[in-house]
Amino acid sequence: MRMVVFFDLPVVAPKDRKEAAQFRKFLLKDGYHMVQFSVYTRVCNGIDAVKKHEERLYDHLPPKGSVRLLTLTDKQYDTMKVLLGEKQFDDKKEASDVMNFF
Repeated sequence: MRMVVFFDLPVVAPKDRKEAAQFRKFLLKDGYHMVQFSVYTRVCNGIDAVKKHEERLYDHLPPKGSVRLLTLTDKQYDTMKVLLGEKQFDDKKEASDVMNFF
């Protein structure tokens, strides 16, 4: 399964920039990969792992802005098409490497 996090956070005030940076650092530390700016994805091994990481996400939400979570199966995620530009990393390799650890 894949968790996709979309967010739009204020970055005008210095405090807001710091909170936005802390949120992005949390996502990276928690195993998410940036798909594009403000869109991060994470591979999970089943619904129990999704629930665990969803709770962690709630615990680290910034006080302002909008954060959205979408959970997809790998099959659904694989149907995503890049309409402009090129892929920045190999999604299939990431999924197989992570799944081997479980």
